[in-house]
Amino acid sequence: MICIAAQTLRGRWVSFLGSLVALVLGVAQLAALGVLLIAALDPPQRPAQRFAYAPAVVVPQDPGWNPSHHDLGTRSPAEAAGLQPALLAKLRDTGPVVVDRSFYAQTTDGPSDGLGHPWSVARLGGYRLTHGHAPESAGQIAVPEGTARLGRAVTVHTVAGPARYTVTGLVTDVPYEHAVFFTDAEAARLCPRINAAAVLGPVDRARHAVSGARAAVLTGADRHNADPSRDREQRALDDTVTLVPVMAAVAGITAVFVVASTFAFAVVQRRRELSLLRAVGATPRQVRRMVRGEALLVGVTGGAFGTVLGMVCAQAVTALLIFLGVTPSWFHVGFSPHWTVLAPLVGAFLTGVTVSVSGSAVAARRAGDIRPIDALREAAADDTGRGSGRRLSGLTGLVAGTGWAVWIAAVDPATVLSPTTYVISLTIPVVAAAVLAPFAVGPLTRALMRPWRNSSGPTAMLVREGAVTALRRTAATAAPIALTVGLAFSLPAATDSIGAARGGLAQNQVAAPYALTGDGTPGVSPAVAEKVARIPGVRVATPLRTTFFTKNDCGSYCGGGMDVNDAVVLQPSALRDVFSLRITAGSLARLDDSAMVVADSWHWDVGSRVTVHLPDGTRAALRVAATYHAVRGGDVAYLPELFAAGAAYARDGLLDAAYVSFAAGTDREQAVAAIGEALRGSGTKLVTRHQLMSSESTYSLRLIKVRQQSTAVIILLFCFVAVLNTLLMATADRRRDVAALRTAGATPRQVLRYFVADALLAVALGLVLALAATAVNLGALWVALLRVFGVGPMRAPLGVVAAIAAIAGLLALIGTVLPVRAALRARTLHLVTARE
Repeated sequence: MICIAAQTLRGRWVSFLGSLVALVLGVAQLAALGVLLIAALDPPQRPAQRFAYAPAVVVPQDPGWNPSHHDLGTRSPAEAAGLQPALLAKLRDTGPVVVDRSFYAQTTDGPSDGLGHPWSVARLGGYRLTHGHAPESAGQIAVPEGTARLGRAVTVHTVAGPARYTVTGLVTDVPYEHAVFFTDAEAARLCPRINAAAVLGPVDRARHAVSGARAAVLTGADRHNADPSRDREQRALDDTVTLVPVMAAVAGITAVFVVASTFAFAVVQRRRELSLLRAVGATPRQVRRMVRGEALLVGVTGGAFGTVLGMVCAQAVTALLIFLGVTPSWFHVGFSPHWTVLAPLVGAFLTGVTVSVSGSAVAARRAGDIRPIDALREAAADDTGRGSGRRLSGLTGLVAGTGWAVWIAAVDPATVLSPTTYVISLTIPVVAAAVLAPFAVGPLTRALMRPWRNSSGPTAMLVREGAVTALRRTAATAAPIALTVGLAFSLPAATDSIGAARGGLAQNQVAAPYALTGDGTPGVSPAVAEKVARIPGVRVATPLRTTFFTKNDCGSYCGGGMDVNDAVVLQPSALRDVFSLRITAGSLARLDDSAMVVADSWHWDVGSRVTVHLPDGTRAALRVAATYHAVRGGDVAYLPELFAAGAAYARDGLLDAAYVSFAAGTDREQAVAAIGEALRGSGTKLVTRHQLMSSESTYSLRLIKVRQQSTAVIILLFCFVAVLNTLLMATADRRRDVAALRTAGATPRQVLRYFVADALLAVALGLVLALAATAVNLGALWVALLRVFGVGPMRAPLGVVAAIAAIAGLLALIGTVLPVRAALRARTLHLVTARE
């Protein structure tokens, strides 16, 4: 039957062109994303950078700390506290030791990821003094060539605020960081925490000295783990690993959808042909084998071309992810005989064959059920496509999707804050609408065509009755449009609406009309905020992010028996006057330097005392003064301002923002002008509360937007292929309809107008189904947002949806006009006598 299958493919290549194109694209994307994923999971060993010229590096390390169980960049208790003086004394007994302190330091107009270091470690990172001399006093620095001119005074932004330093030395530039070198004493003042120590003596003696301490000795390529760039690289790789499987899954699922629908429609078109095979003696098994053989040939051909194309696409996708800032700039993929490249290519090829064969399974079963007698009584109308299996699956999806939406809105609205789970819930109603398309074609067609029911011409009647009669053909065109528009509408609308709701909640929680935020810098120095607070009539709230640790009972799995808790250091008066928390127990009036406020989801009783381990290694027993309701991801503890100094050990010590309000009777215009003058040259700017919330929402949703945009592009690509292919198949197979219209006296213009109207009706049906599914999703989302955030702003990408609908309509016209115009160029007699 393989030979017969090959002959049918040659004879009906138009029917299988869409499947082949979809399969080539699907295999290409799976191959490219597979190569990219394995490369991200098993990246090449990066060379040591900051300590490339040190034989060994000692870094703080907790033996029971597992970074995979915590947010990237979260420091363990040992990492937060840094290397202790007692350990450094032991290391100095083994030989020369060079201490490194890595902290935020940025020159004016310099990149925001600048780092400060003591001068003594410069040579260990490959820096070489080219001009001038090393910094010798607190007011001197050395910078890479091209950063500033020798002898010039420049402003350097640090946690301590902006300060003027004189450039006394220029060093060679390196590709891995943007450094500013201070004297060792000045670096110690700016950053008390010691993050690493280079050991220049015998490594074995250093290991013996570290034995029993919360530290590790790194040698060889492991020294890269001590580089400041390590966290940035790992975050980028994690973002890549998060994004790629989603794209690959969507590519695979959409390819199955296109291939399955194409083969199902092909079997319907060939019903007479298959029944003739049965009439001349072909058994149902042989017919099924022939259909599966066609799918196998399509799969092998598409898999082979797709695998080759995938290797090319892998490099293009990598370049795109680097451009979007998702993947690190040094990351690359290329062809090699290594298993990390061959395995995903072979896997993509086999997946393509499997997708093609499995996608034709239902069509093959339906083909085997065709009876020989059907060849004698075949009518022009196709079957309805409303089988019991489709009805059951569609209704199940509709009930499940609608029920899940109601559950989210009424019972568990916090689900909208879980992107992976919520995306699935958004997909189900859209898929159900596409599956139920054959059942909706009749009622929707009559409703949409009602305005033309009294039309004088026959076109409206022919379009209406043709669509109702050929339910499967119409539904096969409308379903991918419903899937495309529904997903392209629901996913971005949900993301934008949730982001707007988060911003609205943040705006409602903060009473201050203005805020201080970084201006080309990653944050606000507490010293700058303090300077603004000294302006008469100006009040500044300075929420400073930090962490603290509490003991638990789950041992090393939770980080050596310690839980990590996010916290914000804030003045008690600011928490009462500027922030509007939903207090569920206790009172903010009882807040003092020995108390804290925590989220009610932590289940800490008001009045209880909790021993907290602070990042700088100190401990404190704090009383729970109050609990508040927090949304998922926003649960933090509010600590008294007494613990602000320890925040530099947990993070970089910068404020994300500082909130500005005014005392009663203050002239706001004069106060704003005074603030602007105070901020001059500080790397900080004054913005309104709305401007701040908008910028924070945009930044936090960056990866989610990239993920959804990438997914949407894949969905659009495959679904547009399905639309165009179905129309080409259907229109090319309707040559007899063209002949009938021409024989009845229709002019070529009238024939073309009829087919165009028929295609646009199918597009309109798909849009209606998409809007119905989207209404279910967004209605539930609106209720959920009201319950979680107290606000329900809905943001819909109407421009994008309109563009997609326009493209779908354009493709429908192209897929209709081209084959119809070709048919109109033939003689009517040839069309009447044309074989199928």
